[in-house]
Amino acid sequence: MHRTARRPSAPNRLSRSRRRLLTGCAAVAAALGLAACGTASGALQPPSAAATSGTPSPADARPSGTAATALTPTPGSDAVPPGAGSPAASPSSPSAPAKPHPPAATGTPLSATPTPPATPTAPAADPSSPAAPPPHTGAGTVIGSTASGGRTVALTFDDGPGPATGQILDLLAQYHAKATFCQIGQNAAANPAMVKRILAAGHRLCDHSVHHPQPFAKLPHDKAAYEITAARNMILQAGGPGTEVGWFRAPGGGFNADNEHITASLGMSSLGWSVDPRDWARPGTPAIVSAVQKQLKPGGVVLMHDGGGDRGQTVAALKQLLPWLVAQGYTFDFPAA
Repeated sequence: MHRTARRPSAPNRLSRSRRRLLTGCAAVAAALGLAACGTASGALQPPSAAATSGTPSPADARPSGTAATALTPTPGSDAVPPGAGSPAASPSSPSAPAKPHPPAATGTPLSATPTPPATPTAPAADPSSPAAPPPHTGAGTVIGSTASGGRTVALTFDDGPGPATGQILDLLAQYHAKATFCQIGQNAAANPAMVKRILAAGHRLCDHSVHHPQPFAKLPHDKAAYEITAARNMILQAGGPGTEVGWFRAPGGGFNADNEHITASLGMSSLGWSVDPRDWARPGTPAIVSAVQKQLKPGGVVLMHDGGGDRGQTVAALKQLLPWLVAQGYTFDFPAA
C-alpha cells in the first residue's frame, strides 16, 4: 500500500521560528545595549533600573584622577597666586583642555598685588630760587652777629649782583645804611661795574661760591676749595685794585670743618645769620617784613637776596624795613670778623 509522507508537526515549525527569533533578538540587543532576551516568550527586557535612573553602577564609576576629579591648586601655581584668597577654578587633567581663569572683578591681574595710592608729592621748587638755608646762631666759627654789638644790625644780600642790586643800593643810600653783599663768583665776573659801584658806596663784599652748589657741606675737599677760592678771585678781579673780600657764606649755610678751614686759610671769616625772612621763596612783602621785625635782636645779621630770581618783594619789604629800623633806634654795621 502506498504510504503518504507525513508533514512536520506545527510544534517543530514553531520551534525553528522561535530559534530564529531568539537569534535576531540577541543581535538587536547587542547593538542597542539592551539586556538579553530571557523570557520564555522572547520579549525584550528593559535596561536595569540603575541605567534609567542616571546613577552609575560601581562598575561604571570613573577612576580617580580623571578630568571629573576636583584637584586642589598648588600655592604658587597659575591657579592660585600666593595669598590670593579663594581658590580659582581647579585645573583639568592633562587629557582635557585647561579651563581659562575668569578675569578678576577689579580688573587687576591675579598675580598682581594691589598697591596703595601714591602719596601726593610737594610741588617742585622754583628753579630760579636757591634752596632754603637753615638759620645760624653763630655757633663755632660761623658768625651770626655784628662787629660792634649793641643796637646794631648787619644787612646782608646773597646771590648777586642781580637786576635788583641797583634798586637796593638806591634805598640803602637814602637811609645812609651799609650792607654786605655775598656774591656768586660768575655773577660778579659778568657785572664788574656793579661790583665797583657797591664798593664805591662804602659797602663790603662776601664770597658766596662760584656756582652755588648744594648741599655744600657734602662737597669733597677739592671741589669745595675750588668753589671758595675761584669765586674769591673772580670778585677781587671784578672789584679791581684794593678790593677786599672779608667773608665766605656757604650756599644753604652748608658749613663744615673742612670748608671753614679753607675759608680761614684765605683770610676770610665764615658768615652765617640770625634772621631769615625767607625772601628767596617770595612769601609776600608783608611776610618778609613781619619775619624781620619778629626775629631781629640787637646785633643781629639779616639774610636777604639781591639775586637768584625776581626780588621785587625784597625791594618792597626793604622800603618798609629801613625806616622801621631807624625808628627802632638801630644803626647799621658790618658782620663780625
